[in-house]
Amino acid sequence: MNNKIISKLLEEPNAPLLMQEVYDCLSREYIERLEFRNNINEQKVEFINGKIVVHSPVKKRHNQASLLLAQLLNIYSAKHGLGFVGIEKILINLTRNDYEPDICFFRQDKAVHFTEDQILFPAPDLVIEILSESTEARDRGIKFKDYQAHKIEEYWIIDPERQTVELYYLKDNIYELILKSSQGFVTSFVVTGFQIPVQAIFDEAENLKTILSF
Repeated sequence: MNNKIISKLLEEPNAPLLMQEVYDCLSREYIERLEFRNNINEQKVEFINGKIVVHSPVKKRHNQASLLLAQLLNIYSAKHGLGFVGIEKILINLTRNDYEPDICFFRQDKAVHFTEDQILFPAPDLVIEILSESTEARDRGIKFKDYQAHKIEEYWIIDPERQTVELYYLKDNIYELILKSSQGFVTSFVVTGFQIPVQAIFDEAENLKTILSF
């Protein structure tokens, strides 16, 4: 929690009453969150700060980038036995919110405990979000803050329109921008040895060439 927020709250004489009000709100929100989980359908939906967020259909370039990057990560991870790759409908459970990242990765030490029927997952080690007009504010805002707060070690933001990748890595509990580029290579800190050309995320021929090099 932000220490400035706590300090500000403690300056108020009615701090205990405010805390009780917050507790009551979060208690009601938790009940709504459980109802949300019990009524999940095939749509991509998330529970964010007490609200159910239904995602719009994605554009072809969004789907293309997600598919190409997911297959790169999945094939590489499977070949080297590194962990589990989740795509689209994997629901991750953070302290307050439930998200369905476009792509996420769990190291083997976490993944080994997953069951075949599991539908709720802990914080991943790597999250990748593909930007769209309807999601960019959340991907760069509340999700960025929440992933950072829950110590998700690595966060990629992919812009399919500009064909860029941004890689953020957690240092001293703060995300540091390591790379923002539309060319060259991107190298993961979390997925050991995973280095790919940025254009392999957006170009099918480059993607296949990269897969064959694994």
